Amino acid sequence: MLSSISDFFGNLFSVESTADFLKISADLWEGFQMTLLLFALTLIFALPLGLIISFGSMSRFFPLRYLTKLIVWVVRGTPLMLQIFIVFFTPGLVFKNPIFAGDIPFLFFEVDGRFLAALITFVINYACYFSEIYRGGIESISKGQYEAGQVLGMSKSQTFFHVVLLQVVKRILPPISNEVITLVKDTSLVRVISVIEIIRIAERYSSKGLIWPLFFTSVYYLVFNGLLTLLFGYIEKKLDYFKS
Repeated sequence: MLSSISDFFGNLFSVESTADFLKISADLWEGFQMTLLLFALTLIFALPLGLIISFGSMSRFFPLRYLTKLIVWVVRGTPLMLQIFIVFFTPGLVFKNPIFAGDIPFLFFEVDGRFLAALITFVINYACYFSEIYRGGIESISKGQYEAGQVLGMSKSQTFFHVVLLQVVKRILPPISNEVITLVKDTSLVRVISVIEIIRIAERYSSKGLIWPLFFTSVYYLVFNGLLTLLFGYIEKKLDYFKS
């Protein structure tokens, strides 16, 4: 019994040499860099876009408000993996224009079309989730604070950015941090359209008889999510002066 358990773990974590271990670890790190890039770009674009969408969902203009709510409902109500497929395949299958088939100019660089399709999907998806968090935070602020701002001669926009915004940030930080950590893990879904990220590289080695790289990927995710947890905890402590 003990020998069979020993053989199992021996096969699980076996490597032919130290050089092989270092090469596989380097390949996994290269794949994780793609994960980090997708994560960072998604946040850069989705956080401000989510705020814009939240203003649309709170708009007094009836058609805009319900159109925005419809879009948010559709995005939040369908699987992210399905959305990745739709964004990636729709241009080629419906419009006969496979724009994501090769490299595409993006900002000041050229990026792989598959990566860009994944990025567009993630930005839209997470912007919709963030918009609901923003909306809940903004609507939780007492209207009396806006009225106090008007008494002091401040416009609505001045009241929002100088008085309300930091209070909203304090209230929405826990749900935002939860979504950000979920985003780190959701990036693994891009392998369904052959974007080379860390889990896809680990799967490539598992097809060659090495299973340990799949388990080793958890180290990257655990460490990164641990750092994010510490960061958000630090920010929450810095905003503790809003406690009543």
